[in-house]
Parts: sequence; C-alpha cells; structure tokens
Amino acid sequence: MRRPFHLAFPVTDLDSTKRFYHDVLGCTVGRESPGKWVDFDLFGHQMSAHLRPQSFALNAGSGAVDGDAVPIPHFGVVLTMEQWHALAERLKQFPEVSWILEPKVRFQGEPGEQGTFFISDPSGNALEFKGFQSDEQIFAV
Repeated sequence: MRRPFHLAFPVTDLDSTKRFYHDVLGCTVGRESPGKWVDFDLFGHQMSAHLRPQSFALNAGSGAVDGDAVPIPHFGVVLTMEQWHALAERLKQFPEVSWILEPKVRFQGEPGEQGTFFISDPSGNALEFKGFQSDEQIFAV
C-alpha cells in the first residue's frame, strides 16, 4: 500500500482557496490555523495551503509534453480513468474553474497512455489530474 503524499503550497487568499478546494474539487477540509494555513484531503493526500499574501512568482515557464505546453511548476493526483472522467465532468459544472488544458488523452496507443487536464486554483497554482486504465501504465516506458 502506498502512503499519502504531503505538499505545502503558497496561496494568496485562504477563503477563496478553501471554497475552491472544498466546494469545487470536493476535498475534505482538515486542520487549520485561521489566517495562516488550512489542510485538505485531495484523494487521500495531505495538501497544506499556507497564506502568503505577498505576490509570488508561480509560473517558471512551461515544458512541452506530447505537443502541449504544460506549466512548470504544477502538482496533482494520478487517478483511475473512472475517477478522472468523473472529476472532469464535475469541474465542467463550475464556471469559475480556470482551465489551462482541457481534458484530453495523450500518448494514445503508446505505453503510458493517459487522460490529463490542467486547472489553476484561485492563487494561480497549476494542478494536473491524470487518469490511467491501470497502475502499471503510470511508469510505463
């Protein structure tokens, strides 16, 4: 069994972050220190949003993957294809979702074929959600 991953990341506003991760992405809210940080359960992983109201440069550029420019840095979760499709459909119901790359399948017919999409949270953090038909495909070469 794999253990949950933890990521602490900067946000510029805790209220909009909490609404986005809870209401839009469907994360459970965990512990929090009002005005400082809040934890979320993102598909079993502990994500800690830390308030950094000063401006910060998130976008260090992009990288090319299968013909798409993907934001660097970014973080996200690897899902089953069923979960991936369900999340993509859920997010389409929220007009405030900022799509960086709409849902698509990349590397079709090749090892590592995957569904992918990128969205941006209210602070500009880029998130990628991937879907695979089987876990064996995650690290396929």
